[in-house]
Amino acid sequence: MIAVALVILLVVVVGGLIVLASSVRVVQQFEHGIVFRFGQVQRNGQMRPGAVRTPGLTVIVPIAERMQKVSRQTITMGVPGQDGITQDNVSVRVDAVVYFRVIDPVKAIVNVHNYGYAISQVAQTSLRSVIGQADMQELLGEREKINMRLRAIIDEITEGPWGILIERVEIKDVSLPEGMKRSMARQAEAERERRARIITADGEFQASKRLAAAAEIMSQDPAALQLRLLQTVVEVSAEKNSTLVMPLPVEILRFFERAAGGPGRSGDGDTDGGESRLDLGERLARAEAELAKAAERPSTLESAEDVPPVIGLDEPKRGRSEVAAPQEEQRRGIGGGERETPEERPPS
Repeated sequence: MIAVALVILLVVVVGGLIVLASSVRVVQQFEHGIVFRFGQVQRNGQMRPGAVRTPGLTVIVPIAERMQKVSRQTITMGVPGQDGITQDNVSVRVDAVVYFRVIDPVKAIVNVHNYGYAISQVAQTSLRSVIGQADMQELLGEREKINMRLRAIIDEITEGPWGILIERVEIKDVSLPEGMKRSMARQAEAERERRARIITADGEFQASKRLAAAAEIMSQDPAALQLRLLQTVVEVSAEKNSTLVMPLPVEILRFFERAAGGPGRSGDGDTDGGESRLDLGERLARAEAELAKAAERPSTLESAEDVPPVIGLDEPKRGRSEVAAPQEEQRRGIGGGERETPEERPPS
């Protein structure tokens, strides 16, 4: 009898421990526990007291109650790529990612079966709908607007009935056909080429304005042009791997001659020092006026014989014998030396 009593007592103790272990539950910090008593969470249309257990150690009635845990963490779920046609008839493939969390654990358990799968299906259908309502440029350049539209569509379905809050929706990738990619690459290249040409033309225009201003300044003083030429020669001669051949203009010699104070100025400049500083236009006008005055003067020579001889070029007229003798000597080869000038010939 004592042995039977000990066995019965041992069975009762073990059974009590099993019942106690099955009635004690631990709810994690990121979870909420939903307790079903005989399968009910609500009673008379209202939440039953003790139906939602907060994090910590809790006890339930064995057999009569059953607890299901619901995570309150933010869940990241990828939306598979969806093929669609945009509003401007471009075939694209778009995939996205959805961030959501449970804000009402009772609705998430009672009102929907497997809320994760349900949200995935809603996200896929909403993504296809948004693709059809947007054009390609909007999908590529205005993703924030597409994300906000997707979030509003999905959250409207899930927050109220299912107790799930859609925190964020992001379009992850937009895949375009290869032909469209090549067309966009050509368009971008043409746009960059257009901008490069415009910038180059603008630079040349500004440079031409600067050069015109510099030419205007240098034209006021001919010495500036010569100094600029010499500066260019110095810059070019700095390269040791090239040979520089530079012709020497006559203007440089005249410039140095005027700088040294030597002859080379016009006769009018000797009489009037201010006239030598006249610019090129005034000097040309003066030269044309002098030519016009010379053309208007009547000629005082009656014939060509009245033209006086030029010393060193013309000789006075002599008799036929004086002219014929040197010609005869040249034909015979007698006068092999140089011909005598009138100054070297002895007087007769």
